[in-house]
Amino acid sequence: MRFKALLFAGCLAAGALSAAAGARAQTPVPDPAPHFNAIKIVLVGDSTTAVQGGWGPSFCAKHVTSFAACINLARGGRSSGNYRTEGSWALALSEIKSGGFNDTYVLVQFGHNDQPGKPGRSTDLATEFPANLKAYVDEIRAAGGKPVLVTPLTRRQFKDGKLIDDLAPWAEATRKVAAETGAPLIDLHADSVAAVQAMGAAEATRFAQKPPSPEVLAAARTGTTIAANAGGASAGPANTGQNNAAVEPMGQAKLSFDYTHLGETGADYFANMVTADLAKIVPALRRFLIP
Repeated sequence: MRFKALLFAGCLAAGALSAAAGARAQTPVPDPAPHFNAIKIVLVGDSTTAVQGGWGPSFCAKHVTSFAACINLARGGRSSGNYRTEGSWALALSEIKSGGFNDTYVLVQFGHNDQPGKPGRSTDLATEFPANLKAYVDEIRAAGGKPVLVTPLTRRQFKDGKLIDDLAPWAEATRKVAAETGAPLIDLHADSVAAVQAMGAAEATRFAQKPPSPEVLAAARTGTTIAANAGGASAGPANTGQNNAAVEPMGQAKLSFDYTHLGETGADYFANMVTADLAKIVPALRRFLIP
């Protein structure tokens, strides 16, 4: 009799455990808390944003948390016009539309290759360039994304101690489009111009992909930069934006010294700048960014 009682009690206990396990199995897993929702950041632009040459690699690798996917779709040699015509924009739109993320932010920076003198790339500053930027903003929103316009990163050429600001008109055009469309604006141009002017020509050479030649560094120390690939040329119109066409091919930026592209030190410096500005203008992104 005692054995039967123990056996009956054991069966009851086993049944209770089985019922509890079944209840646990049927309990739905709650949705993650809102602060666990992942977001995506897509970078669109030219070589000054792209891998091996721009600030984008440092931004994606060092300045976003594990709850933010960062995809760098910037391409060397692209302007606001040919980024679309050669197919990169279609890839970016696919990323924006793919879903699965709480929000998708798209940072757009053009200007360097929109300048005159670059066959197949240049756009008209008064008409095409602003129209192209507006189209990107509209299409990002239509695809469910959130656009952020970025003014072009400065070049680092000097004459008589003063930075040659050849990208100012494209930066101003970008500001106007941001104001007209209500898109958030990272004024990377203004910030980078101020920083590079303050440090001077010689210190700014450290941002390039390769060290300058002794002749180039000696010239920079006088406050006037010379052609990146020669020792005797003087700074002037031929050594501003036009000179960079030779070192900014369609495709990957060359690993060399120039006044446009960035090595690791330059990428880290300007990625910090972009991150700080982005946190200010888009407060919702602060918890996904690492200063």
